[in-house]
Amino acid sequence: MNYISQKLSIKEKIGYSLGDLAANLVFQTLMTYLAYFYTDIYGLSPTDSSIIMLVVGLIAAFIFNPIIGVLADRTNTKWGKFRPWILITAIPLGVIALLAFSTPNFSYHGKVIYAVVTYTLLLLFYASNNLPYSALSGVITGDMSERNSLSSYRFVAVMFAQFFVQVFMLGIIKSAGNGDKAIGIEKVMTALAIIGTIMLLITFLTTKERIIPKPEQKSSIKEDLGDLIKNKPWVIMLTLTTLVFITLAMKGGAYVYYFENYVNKEQLAIFIQPILDVLSKIGLNHFGNDPISAGFGLFNAGGIIFMIVGITLSKSLADKYGKRNIFGLFLFISTLFIMAFYFFPPTSIGLIFFSQIFHGFFYGITIPLLWAMIADVADYSEWLNNRRATAIIFSAMMVGLKAGLSIGGSLTTLFLGYFHYVPNSLTQTHTAINGIKLLVSIFPAIPFLVGVALLFFYKINKKMEVQIEADLKQRRA
Repeated sequence: MNYISQKLSIKEKIGYSLGDLAANLVFQTLMTYLAYFYTDIYGLSPTDSSIIMLVVGLIAAFIFNPIIGVLADRTNTKWGKFRPWILITAIPLGVIALLAFSTPNFSYHGKVIYAVVTYTLLLLFYASNNLPYSALSGVITGDMSERNSLSSYRFVAVMFAQFFVQVFMLGIIKSAGNGDKAIGIEKVMTALAIIGTIMLLITFLTTKERIIPKPEQKSSIKEDLGDLIKNKPWVIMLTLTTLVFITLAMKGGAYVYYFENYVNKEQLAIFIQPILDVLSKIGLNHFGNDPISAGFGLFNAGGIIFMIVGITLSKSLADKYGKRNIFGLFLFISTLFIMAFYFFPPTSIGLIFFSQIFHGFFYGITIPLLWAMIADVADYSEWLNNRRATAIIFSAMMVGLKAGLSIGGSLTTLFLGYFHYVPNSLTQTHTAINGIKLLVSIFPAIPFLVGVALLFFYKINKKMEVQIEADLKQRRA
């Protein structure tokens, strides 16, 4: 296996990170607005929305991702294994993202079929693009410190995408459609599709694959799958990733319902007005006149800004104490601030905002580590089996991500139906309000806590990281 030990340029790190910015314009929209789009814009029932998100999502997770992983590991071109996938899927991903959030005037049955088809294609192209993109981080460099640095760049880009989608997008949708959210979301997704496609092409042009398997390294699909089953850290990371994204999808998809149906509109307007006045003085007038949209945006903005602060601390902490220890500690602390939401009355706007800020900061420290840890698992597999199968190992992340997104999103709409939520109603029952509170607090806290417990069984600690890196350097030399 050819190993070139060299630092990555800032240009390459930024170029690589743009790929995740593009992908997250899609992913964050799915996580934040898909349930809301299906129930309150497209007009599907919560039950049908739940079934579509769960069934299609699980098919994508357990069929699309392993197939793409196997194919990507066996791709050999002059551009490498994984970069060609980014190139050929850039345009189709943008087109289908637009179609998935369009609202053609079909019958209800036709709408269901259209949603199934477009969501299936969206997840197929997302897997074909993002799984090779993620695997690319495992072959750009074998230096674990550089890998931690690359993850930090990458997830600052993710936060920018998340910032736009969660802070500005609801207000822009309402403004672009002049109150018609269906027209507004189509206009917004058109712009995002174009921007995302350009960013993915930049990623292809600015990156290079440096860890290249020797021609004599051959392994069958059966051997690759056998390696996975014996790889306990991989099994743990698959489960952990699923749990993390169940939480993110559940609370992320429920926040818009929380603001529109629970938070006191008058107190929210009073609380955010000084912030809006300050932002207006410096030219930031993008939140609109609706206090719910503005409050929702500022709420997400606080969390994201402090997530970015947390991300900047992640590398130094991981380098010193190891990824596993830092990930588990700060995931637990961040969970405490999620649980607190259940106890806030609708008028306690300050507590709601500050809890989001503290959750964002502590969770932000964990964000780059999840992906860096799966790259470590790929190294562990090579170290253990003397064969490298990067993409199929990274499929753990994609399987977990898609499964978590699907389960979390479907649980959101399933619980909304169970607690008798009525879409677009000016008033909700006490039962529905309690269900919405649970969806942003207690329910999403459970998967995070289970994930923390799992890390006690993950054996790639700081000492083993150093040993694996040194042994692989010697072999590759």
